[in-house]
Amino acid sequence: MTDSKAIKQQSVKDRMPLFARQEGIWEGVYRHYDASGNKIDEHKSRLMCRIIENDPYPYRQTNYYFWSDGRQEVRDLSAIIAHRRLCWETDLITGWAEELHIDDWKRTIISHWIRKDDADLKMYGTIQLSECGQYRTGVGQWLKAGRAIQRTFIDEHRISDKWDDA
Repeated sequence: MTDSKAIKQQSVKDRMPLFARQEGIWEGVYRHYDASGNKIDEHKSRLMCRIIENDPYPYRQTNYYFWSDGRQEVRDLSAIIAHRRLCWETDLITGWAEELHIDDWKRTIISHWIRKDDADLKMYGTIQLSECGQYRTGVGQWLKAGRAIQRTFIDEHRISDKWDDA
């Protein structure tokens, strides 16, 4: 039996080592495709992943997106920890992410989001961290009424291990 007091005293980095290994600054490209495989969007990204112990939101991620036409967007994801998941709620989505504990290599995160403006639009995704810890790849599948309507492919590389280097 697990001592719940001992679990509460463990740091986020001890409880969620894969998320801890992704702390820092990442840059990359997001490519979006429709259900027929046609590219519908592509943009650059810069993500700051932060773990802040003893904070009501111990995991914080800020995503910066940059399009070639000059558009920019910023999204903040401040997460609580519930069970073994990061859980967040923003003005756009409700969702969670969890380390895939059956992954023998400890490199996979799974996630699920529901759009607040369309509760029938859901995203299921995976993120894999490379063995060297310098690259991440991700795939998101967007479903509406149970059918895939879009897929997102993400390729990122680490810029810094320290998120305050931004």
